[in-house]
Amino acid sequence: MNQDSRLSALHAQFLATSSQSMPLAGIIFWSVVAVSSRVFSAQQVAYLVGFGSGAIFPLALLIDRLRGRKPVATPNKNPLLGMFLQSLVVVALLWPFVIIAAVVSSSPDLVVLGGAILMGIVWIPYGWAADDPVGMRHAIARCVLSYTAFVLVPPAYRTSAVAIVVLMCYAYSLATMRRAYKESTS
Repeated sequence: MNQDSRLSALHAQFLATSSQSMPLAGIIFWSVVAVSSRVFSAQQVAYLVGFGSGAIFPLALLIDRLRGRKPVATPNKNPLLGMFLQSLVVVALLWPFVIIAAVVSSSPDLVVLGGAILMGIVWIPYGWAADDPVGMRHAIARCVLSYTAFVLVPPAYRTSAVAIVVLMCYAYSLATMRRAYKESTS
Protein backbone atom coordinates (compact mmCIF):
# COMPACT_ATOMS: atom_id res chain seq x y z
CA MET A 1 0.00 0.00 0.00
CA ASN A 2 1.55 3.33 -1.02
CA GLN A 3 1.61 6.41 1.20
CA ASP A 4 -1.28 8.16 -0.60
CA SER A 5 -3.63 5.20 -0.32
CA ARG A 6 -2.62 4.64 3.34
CA LEU A 7 -3.35 8.29 4.12
CA SER A 8 -6.67 8.07 2.26
CA ALA A 9 -7.55 4.99 4.32
CA LEU A 10 -6.69 6.84 7.56
CA HIS A 11 -8.84 9.82 6.50
CA ALA A 12 -11.74 7.48 5.70
CA GLN A 13 -11.35 5.65 9.04
CA PHE A 14 -11.24 8.96 10.93
CA LEU A 15 -14.47 10.10 9.27
CA ALA A 16 -16.15 6.73 9.77
CA THR A 17 -15.37 6.68 13.50
CA SER A 18 -15.89 10.35 14.27
CA SER A 19 -19.16 11.96 15.20
CA GLN A 20 -20.60 15.44 15.29
CA SER A 21 -20.56 15.40 19.10
CA MET A 22 -17.64 17.85 19.48
CA PRO A 23 -19.28 20.54 17.31
CA LEU A 24 -22.62 19.90 19.04
CA ALA A 25 -20.96 20.29 22.45
CA GLY A 26 -19.29 23.47 21.21
CA ILE A 27 -22.63 24.85 20.02
CA ILE A 28 -24.20 24.13 23.41
CA PHE A 29 -21.25 25.74 25.22
CA TRP A 30 -21.15 28.90 23.07
CA SER A 31 -24.95 29.24 23.25
CA VAL A 32 -24.64 29.28 27.04
CA VAL A 33 -21.87 31.88 26.73
CA ALA A 34 -24.01 34.07 24.43
CA VAL A 35 -26.98 33.99 26.81
CA SER A 36 -24.82 34.36 29.93
CA SER A 37 -23.08 37.40 28.48
CA ARG A 38 -26.41 39.21 28.50
CA VAL A 39 -27.13 38.24 32.12
CA PHE A 40 -23.80 38.12 33.96
CA SER A 41 -20.87 40.50 34.34
CA ALA A 42 -17.90 40.35 31.98
CA GLN A 43 -15.79 38.80 34.74
CA GLN A 44 -18.36 36.07 35.41
CA VAL A 45 -18.56 35.27 31.69
CA ALA A 46 -14.76 35.15 31.57
CA TYR A 47 -14.79 32.54 34.35
CA LEU A 48 -17.47 30.60 32.49
CA VAL A 49 -15.36 30.52 29.32
CA GLY A 50 -12.08 29.88 31.11
CA PHE A 51 -13.32 27.00 33.22
CA GLY A 52 -16.28 25.85 31.17
CA SER A 53 -14.27 25.31 28.01
CA GLY A 54 -12.83 22.20 29.64
CA ALA A 55 -16.35 20.75 29.71
CA ILE A 56 -16.68 20.57 25.91
CA PHE A 57 -14.80 17.28 25.51
CA PRO A 58 -16.66 15.46 28.35
CA LEU A 59 -19.94 16.89 27.03
CA ALA A 60 -19.09 15.50 23.59
CA LEU A 61 -18.49 12.06 25.14
CA LEU A 62 -21.85 12.32 26.92
CA ILE A 63 -23.60 13.30 23.67
CA ASP A 64 -22.05 10.26 21.96
CA ARG A 65 -23.13 8.01 24.81
CA LEU A 66 -26.69 9.36 24.75
CA ARG A 67 -26.80 8.77 20.99
CA GLY A 68 -25.63 5.17 21.48
CA ARG A 69 -22.19 5.69 19.93
CA LYS A 70 -18.99 4.25 21.28
CA PRO A 71 -16.62 6.67 22.99
CA VAL A 72 -13.67 7.94 20.97
CA ALA A 73 -11.59 5.15 19.43
CA THR A 74 -8.08 4.67 20.71
CA PRO A 75 -5.64 7.11 19.10
CA ASN A 76 -3.00 4.44 18.45
CA LYS A 77 -5.32 2.77 15.92
CA ASN A 78 -5.41 5.91 13.83
CA PRO A 79 -2.58 8.46 14.18
CA LEU A 80 -4.83 11.16 12.74
CA LEU A 81 -7.14 10.84 15.74
CA GLY A 82 -4.11 11.04 18.02
CA MET A 83 -2.98 14.23 16.30
CA PHE A 84 -6.44 15.74 16.68
CA LEU A 85 -6.59 14.86 20.39
CA GLN A 86 -3.08 16.25 20.95
CA SER A 87 -4.25 19.59 19.56
CA LEU A 88 -6.57 19.81 22.57
CA VAL A 89 -3.47 19.68 24.78
CA VAL A 90 -1.86 22.49 22.76
CA VAL A 91 -4.93 24.66 23.30
CA ALA A 92 -4.84 23.94 27.04
CA LEU A 93 -1.17 24.91 27.17
CA LEU A 94 -1.91 28.27 25.52
CA TRP A 95 -4.73 29.25 27.91
CA PRO A 96 -2.36 30.86 30.47
CA PHE A 97 -1.36 33.50 27.86
CA VAL A 98 -5.00 34.49 27.46
CA ILE A 99 -5.59 34.62 31.21
CA ILE A 100 -2.41 36.64 31.85
CA ALA A 101 -3.37 39.13 29.11
CA ALA A 102 -6.85 39.53 30.61
CA VAL A 103 -5.47 40.06 34.13
CA VAL A 104 -2.71 42.46 33.09
CA SER A 105 -5.07 44.54 30.94
CA SER A 106 -8.00 44.29 33.40
CA SER A 107 -10.14 43.19 30.46
CA PRO A 108 -12.02 39.96 31.19
CA ASP A 109 -13.48 40.16 27.65
CA LEU A 110 -10.08 38.98 26.42
CA VAL A 111 -10.79 35.56 27.93
CA VAL A 112 -13.86 35.23 25.72
CA LEU A 113 -11.93 36.40 22.65
CA GLY A 114 -9.01 34.11 23.49
CA GLY A 115 -11.33 31.18 24.07
CA ALA A 116 -13.07 31.72 20.76
CA ILE A 117 -9.75 31.75 18.91
CA LEU A 118 -7.98 28.98 20.83
CA MET A 119 -10.89 26.56 20.62
CA GLY A 120 -11.17 27.38 16.92
CA ILE A 121 -7.59 26.22 16.38
CA VAL A 122 -8.74 22.63 17.06
CA TRP A 123 -10.58 22.75 13.74
CA ILE A 124 -7.29 22.85 11.81
CA PRO A 125 -6.13 19.34 12.77
CA TYR A 126 -9.71 18.12 12.55
CA GLY A 127 -9.91 19.34 8.95
CA TRP A 128 -6.60 17.78 8.10
CA ALA A 129 -7.55 14.44 9.72
CA ALA A 130 -10.90 14.46 7.91
CA ASP A 131 -9.32 15.64 4.65
CA ASP A 132 -11.84 18.48 4.66
CA PRO A 133 -10.94 22.15 4.03
CA VAL A 134 -13.76 23.25 6.33
CA GLY A 135 -11.40 22.90 9.32
CA MET A 136 -9.01 25.59 8.12
CA ARG A 137 -11.87 27.77 6.87
CA HIS A 138 -13.60 27.53 10.23
CA ALA A 139 -10.44 28.40 12.18
CA ILE A 140 -9.57 31.39 9.97
CA ALA A 141 -13.13 32.77 9.81
CA ARG A 142 -13.62 32.30 13.53
CA CYS A 143 -10.36 34.09 14.31
CA VAL A 144 -10.82 37.02 11.93
CA LEU A 145 -14.51 37.53 12.73
CA SER A 146 -13.94 37.22 16.50
CA TYR A 147 -11.22 39.89 16.36
CA THR A 148 -13.50 42.06 14.21
CA ALA A 149 -16.41 41.72 16.63
CA PHE A 150 -14.14 42.41 19.60
CA VAL A 151 -12.85 45.63 18.04
CA LEU A 152 -15.99 46.99 16.37
CA VAL A 153 -18.85 46.03 18.68
CA PRO A 154 -19.53 48.29 21.69
CA PRO A 155 -18.13 46.85 24.94
CA ALA A 156 -21.59 46.12 26.39
CA TYR A 157 -22.25 43.65 23.55
CA ARG A 158 -18.71 42.50 22.83
CA THR A 159 -18.83 39.06 24.47
CA SER A 160 -22.24 38.34 23.00
CA ALA A 161 -20.98 39.28 19.55
CA VAL A 162 -17.93 37.03 19.84
CA ALA A 163 -20.11 34.11 20.99
CA ILE A 164 -22.51 34.68 18.08
CA VAL A 165 -19.57 34.73 15.64
CA VAL A 166 -18.50 31.34 16.97
CA LEU A 167 -22.04 29.98 16.61
CA MET A 168 -22.23 31.25 13.02
CA CYS A 169 -18.92 29.53 12.23
CA TYR A 170 -20.27 26.28 13.70
CA ALA A 171 -23.44 26.57 11.61
CA TYR A 172 -21.43 27.11 8.43
CA SER A 173 -19.04 24.29 9.22
CA LEU A 174 -21.70 21.74 10.11
CA ALA A 175 -23.67 22.55 6.97
CA THR A 176 -20.54 22.31 4.83
CA MET A 177 -19.35 19.09 6.49
CA ARG A 178 -22.77 17.48 6.07
CA ARG A 179 -22.91 18.43 2.38
CA ALA A 180 -19.36 17.14 1.75
CA TYR A 181 -20.13 13.90 3.59
CA LYS A 182 -23.28 13.33 1.54
CA GLU A 183 -21.36 13.97 -1.70
CA SER A 184 -18.61 11.53 -0.72
CA THR A 185 -21.07 8.75 0.13
CA SER A 186 -23.14 9.16 -3.06
